Amino acid sequence: MTTTIDYYLTLISPWACLGHDRFVKIAEENGARINVMPVNFGQIFSETGGLPLAKRSPQRQKYRLRELARWRDELNIPINIHPKFFPASEKNAALMVTAAAQQGLDVVSLSGRFLKLVWIEDGNIADEETIVKVADDAGLDGRQLLTESRLPEINALYEKNTAEAIERGAFGAPTYIMDGELFWGQDRLYFVEKTLKK
Repeated sequence: MTTTIDYYLTLISPWACLGHDRFVKIAEENGARINVMPVNFGQIFSETGGLPLAKRSPQRQKYRLRELARWRDELNIPINIHPKFFPASEKNAALMVTAAAQQGLDVVSLSGRFLKLVWIEDGNIADEETIVKVADDAGLDGRQLLTESRLPEINALYEKNTAEAIERGAFGAPTYIMDGELFWGQDRLYFVEKTLKK
C-alpha cells in the first residue's frame, strides 16, 4: 500500500523552500505520495502560541537569518534571505494550489515553483499576473486556475485544511504527517526518510 504524506505549508516559507526538492526526492525514492495542502499559518500561529515574524524578538529575528544562511550554504540552494517581496500575501497562490489539487493536477511541482518564485527568483507572489505565469510555466492553465480558486468552495476547503492542520498538531511550516506521526521542519526530513524506509 502506498504511503501518503500530508504536506502542510505556506508558500512563503523559506524553510519549505529549502526542503521542498529534498522532500520530493525522498518521497519518490520510497514510493510515497505527497498530499500538498497550503494552509493559513497566520491563523495557526495565533492558535498554537506562535508569533508572526514581525512580532518576534530582535534576537529571534537575527538568529532566523543566521540559520537561513547556514542552511542555504549547507544545501547549496541559492535562496535570498532578504527577498524583495517578503512578506507578501500568498492567499491567491494558495487557493490556486488548492483548486489544482481538487482536479488532481501536479501541485507538488506548482507549490515548488511558488516557493522558488519568492525565495530564489525575487518574484511577487501577491501579484496575480505573476502567479498566473508561474502556473502557465508549470504546464497548467493559470488564468483558469485563478478563476476557479475564487469559488467559495475552494476557500472553504482552504479553511478546512487549516483547521485540520491545527487539530492534527501542526504549529510551523513545513509540517509533514504520515501514519499519524508529525514531523516539523525541513531539518526533520532525515526522520521522514527513516520512517518511510521502515
